[in-house]
Amino acid sequence: MTAVERTLEKVRPMLIRDGGNVELVRVRGKEVFVRLTGACVGCSSSNDTLKYGIEKALRVNIHSEMTVIEEKVSVEG
Repeated sequence: MTAVERTLEKVRPMLIRDGGNVELVRVRGKEVFVRLTGACVGCSSSNDTLKYGIEKALRVNIHSEMTVIEEKVSVEG
């Protein structure tokens, strides 16, 4: 398991308690692309979750310059 996946596993219980979750899409250098799921999709606090929850954990556990980028599911109808 990679360091990014281990870090997401630490954050995941907080998201699950609120009815959401996070999926790792890919890692490119110091950029981590994730997809929020469940109740996190469209939540008004999702940006805070990304920056102050997930990104902060990655910066503390892996590297101080890590950034999180959300990949949203495109809905075509």
